[in-house]
Amino acid sequence: MTLGWKLDRDQRDTLLAALPPRYEIAVADHVTLSVSGTGLPDPVSTAQIIGRADDGSGVEAYVVAIDGTTHRPGGGTWHITWSLAEGRAAKESNDVIAALGWTSVPAISLKLTPAHW
Repeated sequence: MTLGWKLDRDQRDTLLAALPPRYEIAVADHVTLSVSGTGLPDPVSTAQIIGRADDGSGVEAYVVAIDGTTHRPGGGTWHITWSLAEGRAAKESNDVIAALGWTSVPAISLKLTPAHW
């Protein structure tokens, strides 16, 4: 079971209109904490989009600061996979951010709800 936080559905629609996906498959769904676990993660105090990464060939992600940090426990960077080209997978976002880094964007507060899926 994957643990993390789901993006508020109404906010998702607003953000997709404001930040149009570059690739044909819009994801913009969640921030992952762990790909295995039980229960729910703790609620976050603050969450903000603060950066963007794009490999130019099918993976677009927004970097997220959760409670003031972008560093995900166990490695990686907090992010929301925003859009994908056919044949690409959301799990590639971590690799793109690690390989290419990210650029800062004006902060946007997020409404995240603890979830598992």
